Amino acid sequence: MRKHIKRRLRHTKYIFYQETLVDFKDHFWSFLGAFFGIGLIAFLQSQHFSEIENVFLIGSFGASSVLIYGAVNSPLAQPRNLIGGHVLSALVGVTVFKFLPEILWLNASVAVASSIVVMQITKTMHPPGGATALIAVLPSDKIQELGYCYALSPVLSGALILLIVALIFNNIPKGRKYPHRIRQSKYVHMRRMMKNKD
Repeated sequence: MRKHIKRRLRHTKYIFYQETLVDFKDHFWSFLGAFFGIGLIAFLQSQHFSEIENVFLIGSFGASSVLIYGAVNSPLAQPRNLIGGHVLSALVGVTVFKFLPEILWLNASVAVASSIVVMQITKTMHPPGGATALIAVLPSDKIQELGYCYALSPVLSGALILLIVALIFNNIPKGRKYPHRIRQSKYVHMRRMMKNKD
């Protein structure tokens, strides 16, 4: 038991040490990825929609950019999570808006809470998905007119643009790989550790 605690402590110290390192190369590629990902979505919106319609660039894409360009190795930033988390949450949000009475506090609570559970069940946990569900129930005529099409555009189309840019910019520098794959043995080891913890 003592050996296990010491190993976990060493592992934790290493993680904290890694977080304190300043890697300007990593910052540069994170900046470029986010710049081009969000920039491309905003550019397409400016070409195809008026400023009043401002629907293609939803706020949750900013949070997704933090994950997929700044935390490349995070399980929450992987393609399955990015696409699945956003699309499923959008579907949940629209469903809540359509079938519950128009009471903002109720719709917002049910949409976000339900989207979390759906992402947990489908193993597509992506925190910005909660914001995507919330946007679907907020009082915005343009979004509400879209109905279930909201899940296709702006949500799916925008998430795909972010993903394509991430696949390009996150794989240019050495030592940075996206999507991140956990080696099977490491995954099995992590599962065992979690099981022993219980």
